[in-house]
Amino acid sequence: MIDREQVLHVARLARLQLTDDEVERMAGELSSILGHIETISGLDLDGVEPTSHVVEVSNALRPDVPRPSLDREVALSQAPARTADGFLVPSPQA
Repeated sequence: MIDREQVLHVARLARLQLTDDEVERMAGELSSILGHIETISGLDLDGVEPTSHVVEVSNALRPDVPRPSLDREVALSQAPARTADGFLVPSPQA
């Protein structure tokens, strides 16, 4: 069971500000997820091959072929703040 303090700890690590209602909801949802993981952990999965998809997928990605990209000035034209070379982002607060 995930308690309120654990949710608040994870929220602080992720720099999230949660309301009291969100903290309570997250505690319930995370507890439910861990319950499902516990159920899966109890299954006998010997001989089951690991997969990246639940169904067979072939040719899901296009070939990686170089092509012209968006011009830098066009990409930066809508930026609220920029440097000479790119986007200007605020430094993280500790």
